[in-house]
Amino acid sequence: MPLVDMPLERLREYQGRNPKPQDFDVFWDAALAQMRSLDPQIELVPHEMDAPFAQCFDLYFTGTGGARVHAKYLRPTSKGAPHPAVLQFHGYSGSSGEWHDKLSWVGRGYSVAALDCRGQSGASNDAGGVSGHTLRGHIIRGLADALNGEPHKLYYRDVFLDTALLARIVMNFDEVDPARVGAMGGSQGGALTLACAALEPKIKLAAPSFPFLCDYQRVWEMDLDVAAYEELRQWFRHFDPRHEREGAVFTALGYIDNQHLAPRIRARILMPLGLMDTVCAPSTQFAAYNKITSPKDVLVYPDFGHEDLPGSGDIVWDFMARL
Repeated sequence: MPLVDMPLERLREYQGRNPKPQDFDVFWDAALAQMRSLDPQIELVPHEMDAPFAQCFDLYFTGTGGARVHAKYLRPTSKGAPHPAVLQFHGYSGSSGEWHDKLSWVGRGYSVAALDCRGQSGASNDAGGVSGHTLRGHIIRGLADALNGEPHKLYYRDVFLDTALLARIVMNFDEVDPARVGAMGGSQGGALTLACAALEPKIKLAAPSFPFLCDYQRVWEMDLDVAAYEELRQWFRHFDPRHEREGAVFTALGYIDNQHLAPRIRARILMPLGLMDTVCAPSTQFAAYNKITSPKDVLVYPDFGHEDLPGSGDIVWDFMARL
């Protein structure tokens, strides 16, 4: 069959190209300590939805940098023993979506929380406060500060922490069993699923589909810094045209590279992906997958790219039944 990347047997061994900053673990331990010190100022605002078996809420909380973050939260109306919950994360530039498509989880007896990433198409606030350029995307938001020794200003540092804080909030709701919480999403949502499972080790199950935000240097070397990764190419073209700071740029991006967070994951993982993916190349996804030490399975679609993977939604549904 045609290949856009390595053969599958090599993908299963690939360990990634993007450098890991020397203080990576110190950086994330400090970030988590800051997150845990916050008063999230949780607010649940009832939302009228014609679903007699569900209570629907706009959930607001305050994340790092003072940003007011929004998620849709739905729970069963029936009372009883604490039940499982699922966290949902959306694709790049998108939002948490509509209310109705979450009701199947509530019908199953689960609560569900769907995050709006700050500064994208949902209702979350982006507090900003970075220097330099943000042309065409969020990967490079805060990169100028990171190159000047302030990697805590990287956009995805805050969004990754938002996923962990959302998990912490949901796990503390009386109706939720904190030992039975899962996470799921595709593309950027897959990346945030990995980040959430890494930063909140109580996550039990995680289904990251074709995850974004992995192995940036490999993306560039494959000439795939287009589409979702176009901002990498534009950064170099406009601000480092001779790649004199190439090593420093990729090292700075290493703070928000999921392959380096992956060893922290304790959840059971199911990762659907397509071997013809030219948006998030398979090798970049395997760079993260291969570093996960918890129980894991990859669901391979040989002829599919960055798109709906037939049957994977049903398989993820059954996977989450383990909650």
